[in-house]
Amino acid sequence: MRGEQQSAGHRGHASVADEWESTAEPAASRDFAGKRVLITGAGSGIGLATAHALARAGASIGAVVRSAKSEEAVRQACVMSPNVATALADVQDEAGFSAAVERLAAALGGIDAVVASAGISGPFGASVGEISAVSFAEVLNVNVVGSFLAVKAALPFLRQSPSASAVIVGSDSGFVVAPGMLPYVASKGAIRQLTAALSYELYEDGIRVNAVCPSVVDTPMSRRDLQQESFSDAEFPVQSAHDVANVICYLLSDKARTVNGVSLLSDFGYARRSSFPA
Repeated sequence: MRGEQQSAGHRGHASVADEWESTAEPAASRDFAGKRVLITGAGSGIGLATAHALARAGASIGAVVRSAKSEEAVRQACVMSPNVATALADVQDEAGFSAAVERLAAALGGIDAVVASAGISGPFGASVGEISAVSFAEVLNVNVVGSFLAVKAALPFLRQSPSASAVIVGSDSGFVVAPGMLPYVASKGAIRQLTAALSYELYEDGIRVNAVCPSVVDTPMSRRDLQQESFSDAEFPVQSAHDVANVICYLLSDKARTVNGVSLLSDFGYARRSSFPA
């Protein structure tokens, strides 16, 4: 959905790297050479696009995914990375997830940056009376608690990095609301405050924490939720996962060293439009 990341599947990944190469910048910078980046939700959508972009920029990639199929997708997308390590884990399992992060840190020799991209949309199109407490809590657990755990698990390694940073994938739904998305909207609103609080808590450690908050992104999950085979004829602006990955790369980079605690909207300016009929 809006600003989302991980889904049960993705388009045929055999040509995923070739597809992105056609939309990526002609000459990839090496801004992340020597950097080691942990990415959750790396198996598809925004997470996979970010892994690809960072690999092109020279980063070593530690990817947390949910399936062997997603592991292969990451490996194909990150062929330009000097080091790619993957681990199967669920952000809802703190012990298992933390152990996976430790294994990835060992494989990479440390962690300099985190991209918390794992997330779900939850019950889509459901009214208040149709949403169970269990399904509501699951969305909060994956989207909010999972993002917190991504930073927490990597914290011992981030503290050892001279230029550590983290980016959490939020959504414009943390700023505006739409019907039928109650748990999702609540979770993305919480992401904004989580980002602000983490940036304050970790300031003395020299760790920056920001969030990117995109509007509708063309990902497998968005297509499923909105029942779209393609967004080519959409009546609203749609960005690619690669567009969001570019913003994430900027926020992670030393070019954004003064940016901290920010939830950055990436929505073509729609959230700032007035409804006044003039």
